[in-house]
Amino acid sequence: MKKKIIIGICILLLIVCLIPTRMHLEDGGTVVYNAILYQVEDVHRIGAEDTAEDEYLEGTIVKILGIEVYNNVE
Repeated sequence: MKKKIIIGICILLLIVCLIPTRMHLEDGGTVVYNAILYQVEDVHRIGAEDTAEDEYLEGTIVKILGIEVYNNVE
């Protein structure tokens, strides 16, 4: 019986760690999905001031446990 309770608690904690929250940033349309174990950014922002005015940075950034594993922002 205790084994089933422990397994249930572990599954519940895993679900909580994987469910993201959604944030919209005011930088041109970037959306960030944050969970405890990972973060995904759907980037759409205006480029730096030293670049052309109409240049947008677009792409996706994926971080797992705070370590960037994928970045195709151009």
